[in-house]
Amino acid sequence: VPNEDFFEGRFCRLERLKPAHFDDLYRVRTIEDAESRYQYLFSLPPVGREDFTEYMTNLQNSTGYITYAVIDKRTNRAEGFQSFMTLNPKFGTIEIGGILWGPEIARTPVTTEAFYLFSRHVFDDLHYRRYEWKCNNANTPSRNAALRFGFQFEGVFRKHLIQNGWNRDTAYFSMIDDEWPQHKGALEQWLSESNFDETGKQIKSLGEIRDA
Repeated sequence: VPNEDFFEGRFCRLERLKPAHFDDLYRVRTIEDAESRYQYLFSLPPVGREDFTEYMTNLQNSTGYITYAVIDKRTNRAEGFQSFMTLNPKFGTIEIGGILWGPEIARTPVTTEAFYLFSRHVFDDLHYRRYEWKCNNANTPSRNAALRFGFQFEGVFRKHLIQNGWNRDTAYFSMIDDEWPQHKGALEQWLSESNFDETGKQIKSLGEIRDA
């Protein structure tokens, strides 16, 4: 079972969720376009700081979620969070979910590295067999992210859940241990300094590297 206090990368640091992160994360959760940006989260927008603190405290203490704040090393601020969930050590399966990546880190090397650090721990340290990504089938950005990272689309569970009063069809994606070495190599090559020019723009996409 994941039990590390932190994971260190070049662009980000993942720290086990604690109250010291709550102020930063409240700012991220209540940005101007929060309602539309985070519409597919299970949690509704907080009605105030007290409501948010209660939610985050419950998340911190949850037995079903092992949550880490995503710290942007450029600013040393928490700009999002992500969780290990649906753990089944007996069968070696685990899910990355409960993801909130704020606008300062979305679609940047920070989130790709945050994903990589979780994945490396799952396969290289814990030796899990199956790694899952699930999302609302209507959540196109999440579906695209799963495919970019190398997950295989497995299908849609129709009328799987009710999310904030609405039907949710859930898209299932997976990555297995046999595939990890290829994905690990591609992620490491994409994250390397040599893949970014002097302005910080990528030279090759993750897909181009993986398919080469």
